[in-house]
Amino acid sequence: MSEISRSHLFGKLNPQVFRAAEAATVACKLRGNPYVELVHWLHQIQQDQDSDFRRVAKHFKLDAAELEKGMTAELDRLARGATAIVDFSEHIDLAIERSWIYTSLLFGDDVIRSGYLLVGILKTDNLRSVLHRMSPEFRKLQPDLVVESLVQVVRGSPEDGQRAHDGSSSSAAQPGEASQALASDKAKGSALQKFAQDLTAKAREGQLDPVTGRDDEIRQIIDVLLRRRQNNPLLTGEAGVGKTAVVEGFAARIASGDVPPALRDVSVYTLDVGLLQAGASMKGEFEQRLRQVVDEVQNSANKIILFIDEVHTLVGAGGAQGTGDAANLLKPALARGNLRTIGATTWTEYKKYIEKDPALTRRFQVVQIDEPSEDKAVAMLRGITGQMEAHHRVLVLDKAIEAAVQLSHRYIPARQLPDKAVSLLDTACARVSLTQHATPVQLEALEREATLLRTERAMLERESSIGIGHGERIQSIGSRLEALDAALALHHERWEKEHALVARIFALRQQLNPQVTQGALSPLPSQQEAGNDPISAEGPLPSALQGATSAEPLSEEERAAAMAALAQAQIALVEVQGETPLVLPSVDAQAVATVVSEWTATPSRSLGNLTNFAKLGCIETVATTGRHSSGRIIIIYR
Repeated sequence: MSEISRSHLFGKLNPQVFRAAEAATVACKLRGNPYVELVHWLHQIQQDQDSDFRRVAKHFKLDAAELEKGMTAELDRLARGATAIVDFSEHIDLAIERSWIYTSLLFGDDVIRSGYLLVGILKTDNLRSVLHRMSPEFRKLQPDLVVESLVQVVRGSPEDGQRAHDGSSSSAAQPGEASQALASDKAKGSALQKFAQDLTAKAREGQLDPVTGRDDEIRQIIDVLLRRRQNNPLLTGEAGVGKTAVVEGFAARIASGDVPPALRDVSVYTLDVGLLQAGASMKGEFEQRLRQVVDEVQNSANKIILFIDEVHTLVGAGGAQGTGDAANLLKPALARGNLRTIGATTWTEYKKYIEKDPALTRRFQVVQIDEPSEDKAVAMLRGITGQMEAHHRVLVLDKAIEAAVQLSHRYIPARQLPDKAVSLLDTACARVSLTQHATPVQLEALEREATLLRTERAMLERESSIGIGHGERIQSIGSRLEALDAALALHHERWEKEHALVARIFALRQQLNPQVTQGALSPLPSQQEAGNDPISAEGPLPSALQGATSAEPLSEEERAAAMAALAQAQIALVEVQGETPLVLPSVDAQAVATVVSEWTATPSRSLGNLTNFAKLGCIETVATTGRHSSGRIIIIYR
């Protein structure tokens, strides 16, 4: 049987009574009461200087001061401490329903006035008891006498002629929605929509990163989920090994249909336990939210698998010491197999919270997620390289991926693969993107030091003008500024050369393979003023490439010419850069090593010397060029 819409009920109130209900919700929220009670509403109605309610109270000689005192005392007895209004009290719904019956059938009206509301309350036994509890003054109101004299008593009231708040339409809102004291029905939505996210929908929309190297673990999850009972996998492993990624990979398989028939129409929802607990200040409120989620999952027309990350947080959540917790709400459904749940937690929390509860432990099947080997971690990073390149707009070399895994595994022991390798590679991508679009950090440091010294010299010269001598310091600053100006000129010159060479490398790579992400250079300040093309600083492309376009495949001659020009540009870039590059054309092993050096305070020479990189297989020496005149071996990253 369909329920009567509450919006339609409130829509039958006249504007004056509806405004009082609106004010009641605001007062309820300000006082921290969880429910809007009948006393909130009548207390606001009484505040009107002229209304049906005030005229009835005056006619039957109710003491206004005693009414105010009694209602205030009743309000003070209500529970407090709620951060949000849960709902309207059932007494309010019943009062409106009863009032509408008397309004339409007894008084022949189509709008509920405060006088009709009072009649509905007085003629209903349990509502009359609530009214008498507010103040003994209400006992002076005899229901039958009020009904007989109401029409005469309220004649001339401001409520005469007022139409229903909804205008006899079905678009009425509830009190409290306009002031946002109470969430609307649309805003409330289902518990799943509020506290969970659909991973399978995200996988179909391409919002999840691809997951590789976890086929065995995903297969174990499928095995457990296909059981008739106790079909709840619990993923355990150290932080950073990719437990959540395994579930995302499982959701991606469901989206692609690569699962047994029993799981093809299933949706995986990830439950946000933090959001479930947020604002649940009243006793039982957290359990009520969780119960709503569980009921929606079990009653859903489409099969749903619930994923709870950090599942150990449910043990003890919502219950004080000696009382039940949220985990106890899940145990019956987990045991019967009605609520298929995937949990995830670390070994430490599993031992500390879950293993101590045998009843909860036996309802889960542990699936251990181990830290991947270096080779498997490299494969995992290769799977997400495309997303990193698209986000940072840089080219990531395969040797950088290998360096990220091996260097993080060796020098960052406190974290786990693949998480630490992903963070390292992501930071290296951001660093390379920064060199292509921002002023180099070395140049910024010199400019900042020069600015500080000029400020200091200005202050010292001001003091010298009034007889406070700083001659030696002013002279020292002048010498240092001369050296800084010379260094700045050299860095600007090198920055322009590197910028032009990197732009040329980008152009040649674009000719060789237009499908590969090359990166994008922001123009230098001098180029923005002059409007120069950075490529033109190093001359035009080779003659064999003059007529070629990126849309046309290169001939063998054109490809050979492009490769030769690219090798020359790379050699020239290495010669200009030295040991402190200002602009990086791609994410390579050296960029990754620089980040590791900064994170671990390990000298960069220990990470980036030729021997270490040769072991990593990250470089190739050019036999035809041998050693540079400075004795440094020229390295080309392919």
